[in-house]
Amino acid sequence: MTTRLLITVLLAAVGSGCGGRARLPVEAGTGPAPVLDAPRTSLIPTLAVAAARPWRASEAPIAAPGLAVQAFARDLEHPRWLYVLPNGDVLVAETNAPSRPDDARGIKGFFFKRFQKKAGGAAPSANRITLLRDTNGDGIADVRSVLLSALVAPFGMALVGDVLYVANTDAIVRFPYRTGDTVISTAATRVVSLPAGPINHHWTKNVVASRDGKTLFVAVGSNSNAAERGMAQEAERAAVWAVDTRTGAYRIYASGLRNPVGMGFEPATGALWVAVNERDELGSDLVPDYMTRVRDGAFYGWPYSYFGTHVDTRVTPSRPDLVSSAVTPDYALGPHTASLGLTFARPGVLPASLHNGAFIGQHGSWNRKPPSGYKVVFVRFADGVPQGLPVDVLTGFLAGDSARGRPVGVAIDGRGALLVADDVGNAIWRVTARGR
Repeated sequence: MTTRLLITVLLAAVGSGCGGRARLPVEAGTGPAPVLDAPRTSLIPTLAVAAARPWRASEAPIAAPGLAVQAFARDLEHPRWLYVLPNGDVLVAETNAPSRPDDARGIKGFFFKRFQKKAGGAAPSANRITLLRDTNGDGIADVRSVLLSALVAPFGMALVGDVLYVANTDAIVRFPYRTGDTVISTAATRVVSLPAGPINHHWTKNVVASRDGKTLFVAVGSNSNAAERGMAQEAERAAVWAVDTRTGAYRIYASGLRNPVGMGFEPATGALWVAVNERDELGSDLVPDYMTRVRDGAFYGWPYSYFGTHVDTRVTPSRPDLVSSAVTPDYALGPHTASLGLTFARPGVLPASLHNGAFIGQHGSWNRKPPSGYKVVFVRFADGVPQGLPVDVLTGFLAGDSARGRPVGVAIDGRGALLVADDVGNAIWRVTARGR
């Protein structure tokens, strides 16, 4: 069979949905005790990729009843992550994947690259952090300035005193910052190198600072889906690091987290929580993404098991010793929702019903039929523990087989409104109570 014919056959197989449709609703794979269907594998995984079709100027996502949404900023370049400075200025990482010559190779890699482009994820990285400022309080940024440029696929940001930390894909770097700065021209100082290299499968690196500013918690994703490249390629990945801000010394704080991304401290307990993007190609109903409290020294299963001690038989050699110690995550967020963003609410211009809990940005599935995610949800907390099922906050990103946008990072602004980074829509959305 010629290569052209093989590709034609595989395209037909992908179009027919070889991996199978979901047998369970997304809600079944959500909450503290999700229903976990039997694994289903196939030569060609389920591929259901929504084509990117950005918003028209008159369009916006759909806010839940009692809420209103408007564009805080438009015409950005692939905005992925947000950070709100103490003076209310909003930083946005305009970024995308760096060069990764050894990732997504072969026939499967051909298809992933093809569908990534269809989904709007193949744009070159702007490699900058832009500052947005709303000077008149109308909820729309009227000042825009490139705070930092010539970065390396930047993502997470954290301010400690007068030092701004940025998580490039290959290192945590720091810059001096003064309140009100709109441009930083000082060269970066490297704090600690991070795993990167020619594969760098999960390239985003996030960072949050401890309350006392002495420790940076750094989220580092795996170098594969399920260790198919071997564990040698996964050294110090699929983990949350703890980095000493004074010396740059680090240790693995928690491991077995396939792709940890959003992190935040729960206000009532002070505990660190993380949103984790789980593995693919086990069927439309597996595996639920999740958020969990990050426990010092804990192992969360990847790649040997999922959601506790459910063994992934694709991974060889197996490690029953590690599986037996795997911590079950606290709260499932639905299979393939690509739950990336996480931020905890606080009182402000949102309704009181959204003051105690976590907002989750769900980037949207590619490995599920029908699709899941493509929205922002809220999970209520009580006494530091998530309660009930999520409620929709912002929807309308998916229209038929087109994605008008894809939510990623979420943050709370200086007045308590919710900000949402939309990397396909190239916009930042601001959500408030209706009438505020």
